[in-house]
Amino acid sequence: MELDFEAQAAVFKALGHETRLRIIDILAREGGKCVCELVERLGFDQSTISKHLKVLRWAGILRCSKHGLNVTYELNMPCVYEFMRCVQRIGRDNV
Repeated sequence: MELDFEAQAAVFKALGHETRLRIIDILAREGGKCVCELVERLGFDQSTISKHLKVLRWAGILRCSKHGLNVTYELNMPCVYEFMRCVQRIGRDNV
């Protein structure tokens, strides 16, 4: 099976922003959240959070589902969170 380097690059690009990493962390630890909950937690306006969510969805890291008027975002790629934890461990061990 040939690797899809373009898809992999999209994931790594999506991980290249601290706010998006924070979103992944919240969703991995607490489960699905709507935009309004992420806005409250992260302290950014709704349009900023929505832009970050769009990047994460486009890369396949998140999925969303609609419940009435609310859209809930969930982690679609749990291995990304495990990768983040691995990077944390390695970084801490090499200090």
